[in-house]
Amino acid sequence: MAGSNFVDYVKIFARSGHGGAGSAHFRREKFVAFGGPDGGDGGKGGSIVLQGDRQYWTLIHLKYQRHQFAEDGGNGSGARSTGKDAKDIVIPVPLGTVARNAETGELVGEVTQEGERLVLLKGGRGGLGNWHFKSATNQTPRYAQPGEEGAEGAFILELKVLADVGLVGFPNAGKSTLLSVVSAAKPKIADYAFTTLEPNLGIVEVRDHKSFVMADIPGIIEGAHEGRGLGTRFLRHIERNSVLLFMIPADSDDIARDYEILLGELTQYNPELLDKERLLAVTKCDLLDDELIEQMRAHLPEGLPTVFISSVSGLNIQQLKDMLWEALQR
Repeated sequence: MAGSNFVDYVKIFARSGHGGAGSAHFRREKFVAFGGPDGGDGGKGGSIVLQGDRQYWTLIHLKYQRHQFAEDGGNGSGARSTGKDAKDIVIPVPLGTVARNAETGELVGEVTQEGERLVLLKGGRGGLGNWHFKSATNQTPRYAQPGEEGAEGAFILELKVLADVGLVGFPNAGKSTLLSVVSAAKPKIADYAFTTLEPNLGIVEVRDHKSFVMADIPGIIEGAHEGRGLGTRFLRHIERNSVLLFMIPADSDDIARDYEILLGELTQYNPELLDKERLLAVTKCDLLDDELIEQMRAHLPEGLPTVFISSVSGLNIQQLKDMLWEALQR
C-alpha cells in the first residue's frame, strides 16, 4: 500500500475551543453617577465537526492534518458587548465515514449523506456578563462567569465504501475485469493475486437510464477474518453493500466449496452479512460449451441465483446486470 492515495483509516487528535469569559464591567459615563453593570457575555468556542462531501473518496487529506484545534471564543466587554464566536472547524469526509473514540472504541457516529454533519467535540459556551447577576439585593455584582472549557480527545475515522453491489471473490477471480467491462472504471488488471489493493467504484448502466454503484473489493483468502492476506482491512467495505456478487472462476476445482469458504470468511467477520442478497457469477466461461455448463450446474450451491459469464466475450453480461438490478429492488 506504500504510495497509495487511498487511505481508509486515520487517527486524529482534536480540541474544541474554550468559551470566552463574561465581563464584570460597569457603565461609566459623564452625568451618570451610578452606572449599573453592563458586562457582556463571552463568545462560543469553536466546535470540531465532520461533514459529508461526495467529492472526497479517501481520508488522505487527514493523514497530514492529524491535529485539529479550534479557536477560543472572544471575551465579553462593556456596553453589554458579546465576545466574538469562534469559527467551527468543519472537516470534509467521504460518505461512509465512521468515527470512534480512540480510547474506548465507542461509536461516535457515522456520515452517510451529502452535507450531513457530525459534531465530534462541542465548543465551550461563553460565560455570562455581570449584568445577568444584578438583583434587588445586589445592584453591583462584581463577578461574571468564566467561559466553559472546550474538550479534547483522539478519534479513529474509518471509511466504509458506499456501493450497491460488492464483488466478493478470491484474488484473480475476474472482479476487476468485470468492473472495467460494465462501467467506466479502470482498475489495475493483471494475471496474479492481489492486483487490486484498494476498492474501486464504478457506475453500472442497466436499462432506461437506470444505474447502480459497483465496488471491486480486494480479494479474500481463507483466514482473512483473522488478518491473513489483506485481512480485515477491506472486509469492512462489504458491510455497506446491499447486494453481494460472489465471483468464482470456471476452472475452480470445486465451485461450491470455494463459495462456502468465501461465505464463511464473511460470516466470521460479521454474521449480519448473511442477511444481504447474494448472487453467484461463474467467471471466465468463454471457453465452455453449453453441454459443459449444464454439467457444472449440478455442482453449484443450492438456492443461489447463478449466472455463467465471460467479461472477455461478453457472455451473459447483460443478464448479470438485470439480475443485480432485480436483487437491488428486492
